[in-house]
Amino acid sequence: MTAALPELPHVLTLGLPRLTAGFETAERLDRRAHLAVHGTAPRLTEDELTRLAEAVALRGRGGAGFPFARKLRATGTAARRRGERPAVVVNGCEGEPACRKDAVLLRRAPHLVLDGALLAAEALGAASLVVGVTRPAAEASVREALAERGLTDRRGRALRARVVRVPERMVSGESSALLRALGGGPALPPGRRARASEAGLGGLPTLLSNTETYAQLALAARLGAPGYAATGTPDEPGTLLLTVSGAVPWPRVVEVPGGAALSYVLAQCGAEPAPEGVLVGGYHGAWLDAAATAGAVLSRDALAARGASLGAGAVLPLPAATCPLGEAVRVAHWLAAESAGQCGPCRTGLPALAGALADVVAGGGRGALEAVREAAGAVRGRGACGHPDGAARFALSALAAFTDDLAAHVLGGGCGRGTAGVLPLPGPGGAAAGGRDGGGGGERLAVDWTLCEGHGLCAGLLPELVRMGADGFPSLADAGVPDHLRSRVRRAVRRCPALALRLDRAP
Repeated sequence: MTAALPELPHVLTLGLPRLTAGFETAERLDRRAHLAVHGTAPRLTEDELTRLAEAVALRGRGGAGFPFARKLRATGTAARRRGERPAVVVNGCEGEPACRKDAVLLRRAPHLVLDGALLAAEALGAASLVVGVTRPAAEASVREALAERGLTDRRGRALRARVVRVPERMVSGESSALLRALGGGPALPPGRRARASEAGLGGLPTLLSNTETYAQLALAARLGAPGYAATGTPDEPGTLLLTVSGAVPWPRVVEVPGGAALSYVLAQCGAEPAPEGVLVGGYHGAWLDAAATAGAVLSRDALAARGASLGAGAVLPLPAATCPLGEAVRVAHWLAAESAGQCGPCRTGLPALAGALADVVAGGGRGALEAVREAAGAVRGRGACGHPDGAARFALSALAAFTDDLAAHVLGGGCGRGTAGVLPLPGPGGAAAGGRDGGGGGERLAVDWTLCEGHGLCAGLLPELVRMGADGFPSLADAGVPDHLRSRVRRAVRRCPALALRLDRAP
């Protein structure tokens, strides 16, 4: 069972390797090894590249699944209309603790990613190429790959290229947050919706897509549409990358043909034959119960029919020995703490959602269950970015997938199982670790109940981690203190009128 999610998990290839070709002989494919494995990428015009992306049904692999050809066409059209050279951005920010596929590509096959990005940059006549990452090792690998190609950010170059590291947070990978950070601002959504293809990096028309998407584009350009479609399904050709963790002996990044059975992939990763449930798409994704898991295949349409999507490519089975709703509570508290804090649905709505879900598990009855649904309804469609929607989807799908456990908690004395902490969350030092004490920075809030007088100042200062309970006293989230909240946590500790709040080291 997964106890920690390493930064660079082992790779498993089911079928013929494509994205992972060459991994069996090299830990990292430098420029020479990359060319020996994949050959030279062809040069394609904007029209040729767009038609290729359409022919292979290429969609974004970072979560939203938007058709790549439409992004490419929109960026080119906007650039011509405005008479400006566009930008190309690679989103390599994996702020979700259960995802590592982008890290594997950037560290082990960086030139495949750059091939796809440079194909698009040349086709569009782009002036700049920027790769956004969150981890030092990925930054170093991309920087080395750019140097191997002679690409720099010096003025006067036909194409200026650079890599930028942004803070490792859930919201950092949101497209508008990444563009804001690359422009020198905070890695937070700006609070307004805008299409990158119209006004992205520095206000320029920008083609922004995920790491795997560009790598897939590079493969399609080499193989051609018929060769690319030699594996996968007619509607969704090619392969895809998954990060499989949770109730498996060790986490893996898996390359698998599109349309493969989910149960087959889980079996190859060592999961139990009949998991309690499986989270598909990561912490903005949805749960599948045991019956849905048994019949699920890894395709967009098939998963959508079951209310799920591949999202960021994370797949997390749960064992029968843990309480699935307790696992959901841990993640819901973490999602609340990951709020950008810029809009009400995030700053106050997500803590209310997590608290209500915790009340359900604690035996709060029908009232607590209704509070979960009300809180989810209050945040959906109202946030400055997609974070509130994703958190609501996660919580509501847990209620729908684990109905027997839900009934036991709402109508009885609980399911009788503890929460093992199978789902990985950031631990001390930023590593994604399982266990009940998963949280950022290795610190936790605590209350001295002999001193607490229920003033509620802490809840006002820190709604992400503290809420006022029905008894008029604070209730603390079962989560550690993330780095981005540490200054506010210390302020809340200092300002407690009764000196009852403190910051402890996590066990």
